[in-house]
Amino acid sequence: MNLIIEESVTNAAPDLQVIMIESDVTNQPTTPELKEELESLAIKIAGEYALPDINKRPGIAATRAVYKALGKEPNRYRPSCEAMCRRLVKGMGLYYINNLVDLINVLSIASGYSIGGFDLDKVTGDTLSLGVGKEGEPFEGIGRGELNIHSLPLYRDSTGGIGTPTSDNERTKLGPDTTRLLMCINIYGEEMSPDDTVNLATDLLLRHASARNIKVTFHRAK
Repeated sequence: MNLIIEESVTNAAPDLQVIMIESDVTNQPTTPELKEELESLAIKIAGEYALPDINKRPGIAATRAVYKALGKEPNRYRPSCEAMCRRLVKGMGLYYINNLVDLINVLSIASGYSIGGFDLDKVTGDTLSLGVGKEGEPFEGIGRGELNIHSLPLYRDSTGGIGTPTSDNERTKLGPDTTRLLMCINIYGEEMSPDDTVNLATDLLLRHASARNIKVTFHRAK
């Protein structure tokens, strides 16, 4: 999968790095082992951060800054990593979806980055573009219905939008039948190092998704 980072994003996020990971995978309902890993991480996050400090994590703060630069209010359309961490600090926990979704959640919470997870067989074409959502552009957020993506960073395939740091699209979501995964890790400001992020992602994929043929590519805004 190729990636084009459009000038509209480059201007707002000159330090952006995107790590794309493609892999053959086996999905299943969330296992007890992965639930335990999520619960341990939840305890760690709740012990380290008070609610007002969540948006000061470097990865989250940088994502929020890009939202503001593009004209989007980050308190109304929170990046997914921030939203999950807030739930954990409030003691609300997370919903368990399936192993692929939940291992990405572990990676996101641990790293501070919002991460897109897509069923590669549902992505059209061989190139994604990362641009900015337009006024009235259709986008059905997973579990959210129609989402106003105007001024949000937006991944598009040849059909349309598939993911923002706030929510991915129903059209390309990860399901029980997913066998090919595309993960886009959005590093708007560095918190966990890219190498450590890739190592953690690979470890999670191997342990929880029987990953094969893992391919990692790095992309920069400039």
